[in-house]
Amino acid sequence: MLKPYGELRKVDVLPYCEKRAAKDEAGRKMEVPYLNWAKCKDLLHEHGAGEVYFEPLLAANGSSVFMTQEAFVDGKGNRNRCFEVRVKIVIDELEFTQNYPLLNGVYVVREDTINQLRVSNAQARAFVKGVAIRTGLGFGLWIKDDETARPLAAEDDLAAHDLGKCRQRLSELITMKMQDGVTMEQMADAVGMEMAEFRAVFTYYGKLEKIENIIKGMQ
Repeated sequence: MLKPYGELRKVDVLPYCEKRAAKDEAGRKMEVPYLNWAKCKDLLHEHGAGEVYFEPLLAANGSSVFMTQEAFVDGKGNRNRCFEVRVKIVIDELEFTQNYPLLNGVYVVREDTINQLRVSNAQARAFVKGVAIRTGLGFGLWIKDDETARPLAAEDDLAAHDLGKCRQRLSELITMKMQDGVTMEQMADAVGMEMAEFRAVFTYYGKLEKIENIIKGMQ
C-alpha cells in the first residue's frame, strides 16, 4: 500500500534528479533539476505502490496534443496557440488526469516547432507533476522560492522587463481561462471594463513599446 502524502512529501528526491539546461525569463542560463519519469515510478513502487503507469489522452481529433481554438498574438506579432498534453495516471486504486503545457524552457512552443520528442517529454513531466500533486512525492521540486523563481537582479533591473512578454503572458492567461470555459465577456465584466475597452488593452503594450523604441532612438 502506498505511503500517505505526509510521508512521501518528506522523501528527498534531489539525489535521484537529473539536470537540464534552461533559461530564465531574463535569458540567463540555468540548470533545472528534474525527476525522470522512470525513477519516479520506481520510487512509488519502493514506497508501497503496486501498480503504477500513465498513458496519453487523446483530443477529439485523435491527437495527443490539445490546443486552444483561438490564437493569440505574441510580442513580435506572431500568431500562435497554447498547446498541452494530458495523461491518465494510475497508482493502484488511484486514477486521475494531469495536463502539462508544451514548453521550451520558459518559452512557448510554436506550431511549427512541435515534434514527437517535445510531446513525449511533456507527457512524462505531466506524470511526474501529477504524482507530486496527488501523492506528495517530489512536490518540493515544484515549489519556487524567490531565489529560483525570479532572481532579485531581474526584479530590480527595469531593463529586464519586456513589454512584449507582458502582453504575451496576459494573452496566454486569457487563452487558458477561455479553455476552462470562461468567456472574454465574463473577464471584461470581472475587471469592470466594456468589451471594447478590454480588447483594446492588448494594443496598449504595442503603443508603449513603439514609444519606448522611438525615444531610445532619439539623438
